[in-house]
Amino acid sequence: MQDRTALARLDARIVRCVRCPRLVAHREGAAAAPPRRYRGQRYWARPLPGFGDPRARLLLVGLAPAAHGGNRTGRLFTGDRSGDWLFDALHHAGFANQPTSRDRRDGLRLRDAWITAAIRCAPPANKPTPREMARCEPFLLEELRLLSRVRVVVGLGRIGWQAYLRARRAQGAARPRRRPAFGHGA
Repeated sequence: MQDRTALARLDARIVRCVRCPRLVAHREGAAAAPPRRYRGQRYWARPLPGFGDPRARLLLVGLAPAAHGGNRTGRLFTGDRSGDWLFDALHHAGFANQPTSRDRRDGLRLRDAWITAAIRCAPPANKPTPREMARCEPFLLEELRLLSRVRVVVGLGRIGWQAYLRARRAQGAARPRRRPAFGHGA
C-alpha cells in the first residue's frame, strides 16, 4: 500500500511537469492540430506517468509517449500501433488482462508488469535532447526505487534501454562487465 501511495504522489508530480518548453509546446501543439482521424477527441496533452502492477517483476522502458498515441489517450503505448503489438504480446504471455488498449479507461490491467518511459512527453520527431532526458531522469530514478521487485527489464528501443542503464548507474548499481547491447530483433 505504501508503494501505491508513493507511486500516486510521483504520478501527480509527473503530470504537472512543465520543465521542458520544447516538449510542452510539441505535446500541446499535437493536441491543438490533430490528424483528421483524431479530430474531435480530447487529448491528454500532459506528461505521462508509468502504469501497471506496483509489485511488478517485469519492467518495460520505452522512449516516450507518441504524439497521437499516449499524448492523446493519457497512457503509454495506448491508442497507437506500437501498443497494439505490445499489449497483444503481454496478453499472450499472461501479463495483461486483454490484448488491446484504446484509452486509459478501457479496463486494461497489467499483472506483474510495469510500463514506463525515459521521457514523459512526446518529443518532436521522437528525438529528445540530452537536457530533456536529464530533466526526466529523476522521475525514472524514483520509479525504479519504488518498484523494488523488478527482476527483468525490457528496453523498448535504444533510448529507453540506455535511460534504464543510466538510472541504474545513478542508483549505484555496478556497471556490467559486458554492457548489454540493444538491438532490434535481439
